[in-house]
Amino acid sequence: MKQQRVLILGGGFAGLECAKSFPEDQFSVTLVDRWNHHLFQPLLYQVATAGLAMTDIAQPLRSILSHRKNVTTLMGEVRTIDLAARQVHLKDHDTLDYDYLVIAVGAKTGYFGHNDWAQHTLGLKSLDDAMAIRKKVLLAFERAEATEDPKETAHLMTLVVVGGGPTGVEMAGSLAELAKVVLKDDFRRIDPSSAKIHLVESGPKLLTTFPGTLPNYTEKRLEKLGVTVHLNSPVKEVGAGYALIGDQRIESDIIIWAAGVEASEVTRTLGGVPLDRAGRIQVQPDLSLPGHPEVFAAGDVVSLTDAKGVRVPGVSPAAIQMGRFIAKTIIENGTTLPRNSFVYFDKGIMATIGRSAAVASVGGVHLRGLPAWLMWLFIHLLFLMGMRNRIIVFLHWVWSYVTWQRGARVIQS
Repeated sequence: MKQQRVLILGGGFAGLECAKSFPEDQFSVTLVDRWNHHLFQPLLYQVATAGLAMTDIAQPLRSILSHRKNVTTLMGEVRTIDLAARQVHLKDHDTLDYDYLVIAVGAKTGYFGHNDWAQHTLGLKSLDDAMAIRKKVLLAFERAEATEDPKETAHLMTLVVVGGGPTGVEMAGSLAELAKVVLKDDFRRIDPSSAKIHLVESGPKLLTTFPGTLPNYTEKRLEKLGVTVHLNSPVKEVGAGYALIGDQRIESDIIIWAAGVEASEVTRTLGGVPLDRAGRIQVQPDLSLPGHPEVFAAGDVVSLTDAKGVRVPGVSPAAIQMGRFIAKTIIENGTTLPRNSFVYFDKGIMATIGRSAAVASVGGVHLRGLPAWLMWLFIHLLFLMGMRNRIIVFLHWVWSYVTWQRGARVIQS
């Protein structure tokens, strides 16, 4: 029997789970990613704030898939997708043919039409982004220690996080702990605990998808950590060294953008396929593209309300479920229609605020404080790829909890 060719674009949660699900004797799978590693994005903020090393949350794709003899891994970046010819063109001019295509290329930082702000802000979607934030934050404290100008010191020690979702909340809380606890005894001329951490949200509350009193609890915990929370404060302008928040101008060289994402520009090469405003593919109920039952999309590039009327969120559990569903659909149905519709199983939502504090909503049960934090630790360890990474991250967390130290604070040139 001739093997069917499955081409998967993206080695994130959706693409990786899909690649691992095909029988070796029936399908030849090629996975293409611009990086050579799978990244555990939920812990990326800890790399950015010196809590973890970048190798703690990343693992080579080839290593993960080494036991899957029918899977070929290629490092390359997609340029265009030709649906009519069933071909994918890479930026190094290679062309890949397929019988089935899975588009799981993920998302990038989105600026709601203000792309010129990108040059003045720091996104958080890759290891490069995380390392850039870490370097800029640590260098700011070093330069503040070296200057004798109080105004310059205040400017250097002012940090802004835009976006009150889980990423923004976790980043702001972690930055506050870094400045006000971890670094407080390491400097002689400055007081790191005097650093100003601003969390900016355009809406009336943080964590808008969280139910009940969890958003209010989150706001109070962040304020207790020393974070200044700005609600109902849309960003009006970002420039070199400042952000205009409502009528307030905040002077800062460190503006971390966690306010929005948009799909990879690859989706805009799909001519005729419906996209939403963020460039996400408006897929069919079975996750296929309209008019192309051999092409599927999964993860952050998908815009879908499932068969039960649930808006599928851009989170790792949803991506994993999508990857498995697509593989099962291809194996059992091929291109035969009709096919089953994807139904998202909501395993809950959670976000950590700081040491011993988190919020979680699981199965209608709302948790906060230490119980939610312990659950957050367990779930994130469970989803990390590879036993080595789980052990190392667990040991880092234990050490940080006991000593309040973060070991990944080396500044590279």
